[in-house]
Amino acid sequence: MKKILFILSLCVSALSMQAQKFALVDMEYILNNIPAYERANEQLTQVSKKWQAEVDALTTEAQTMYKNYQNEVVFLSAEQKKAKQDAIVEKEKQASELKRKYFGPEGELFKKRTSLMTPIQDEIYNAIKDISELRGYQLVLDRASDTGIIFGSPKIDISREVLGKLGYSN
Repeated sequence: MKKILFILSLCVSALSMQAQKFALVDMEYILNNIPAYERANEQLTQVSKKWQAEVDALTTEAQTMYKNYQNEVVFLSAEQKKAKQDAIVEKEKQASELKRKYFGPEGELFKKRTSLMTPIQDEIYNAIKDISELRGYQLVLDRASDTGIIFGSPKIDISREVLGKLGYSN
């Protein structure tokens, strides 16, 4: 009896697995074929370089102040030493705070990336969702980010279809 129930449950599982439809997308391929994504990336690169230059300028200024301090330390009184040390520490603190402001977890770069990329990602998600609902896919996997996919048949890759739905031919 137990064997019959086990075999019956395997058959039901096999039938239900056959009914499910899967698809793959290659997000890297899709994003590389969307000009708005490339423009957003370029914009992020430019703003990142600009902000990094500001941080580097403050860091260089602090380093210069420290080198000058080391050269003058023998000629300075205790009060002058303390004042120069405090100024150096303050400059280093400013550089650190600016770096955190621009590049921290909730920094300006994160906010900028979110504002530029979220609309593109939402558009792609909606296209994938529409195609999935139309074709009856229960699961769509990203082959670019999932290292668990060893092989995926090109027959179930809908990346080109997603690009077409977004208005990009490739």
